[in-house]
Amino acid sequence: MAEEKKVAAPIGVWTAVKPFVNGGTSGMLATCVIQPIDMIKVRIQLGQGSAVSVTKNMLKNDGIGAFYKGLSAGLLRQATYTTARLGSFKMLTAKAIEANDGKPLPLYQKALCGLTAGAIGACVGSPADLALIRMQADNTLPLAQRRNYTNAFHALYRISADEGVLALWKGCGPTVVRAMALNMGMLASYDQSAEYMRDNLGLGETSTVVGASAVSGLCAAACSLPFDFVKTQIQKMQPDAQGKFPYTGSLDCAMQTLKAGGPLKFYTGFPVYCVRIAPHVMMTWIFLNQITKFQKTIGM
Repeated sequence: MAEEKKVAAPIGVWTAVKPFVNGGTSGMLATCVIQPIDMIKVRIQLGQGSAVSVTKNMLKNDGIGAFYKGLSAGLLRQATYTTARLGSFKMLTAKAIEANDGKPLPLYQKALCGLTAGAIGACVGSPADLALIRMQADNTLPLAQRRNYTNAFHALYRISADEGVLALWKGCGPTVVRAMALNMGMLASYDQSAEYMRDNLGLGETSTVVGASAVSGLCAAACSLPFDFVKTQIQKMQPDAQGKFPYTGSLDCAMQTLKAGGPLKFYTGFPVYCVRIAPHVMMTWIFLNQITKFQKTIGM
């Protein structure tokens, strides 16, 4: 009877939603720390100069509050995107391990789970991602073209009212592709690195989490920046006086960028992007690890 109860217990509602709740919470906590670096990264990609010059101009023109412009959209993005991707990844890997008779998954299966989880998360989080990009880019526009969104929900309302509900998924294609690349690098490399560091190098829990998180962050940045660059250009573009947009789509944006600046143009702002992505990934994993440990101590 005791064994039967142990088997039945994990089928509860909390067990099912816990990976999603934990994933979203860890992502939101990481975003609160990383938001200023993300703001600098976006402005570099919009052609406003180096990290040092962008930081000086932001402080001089808009004050410290400029670094947290779009924080509400960033938190909403994590509450949707990261909740969906980390929760989905945990569910997918659990199912795959079960199908693999409890044995650790090979890297390619982890990568497939990461790709799928990234696509799911991007579809769910695309509206919040669009609101975040527009809020961050708003101060870079001429006064007459600024949208002046007050918060993420105001941005979502205005986009829906002015451009239609489907406009919330504008740029969804490159967003999904970028998320698939990022999550393949982030999720698969973390699990693989953690297994290697724990089983082959004999590292302790803290060293394993920090080391695997660092590898995960670097892989996520290297895999995703070209797609992030295209996604940002698509989402922030505006029509000219004749109502024509500069790009017809993500492929056209990629080809024009390649023609104008070569392959390295896609890695504009890579140092700042890496500094932003890697710590965010690291802190997401560290927060997730701490949340999981805390829940175990209180029997959740």
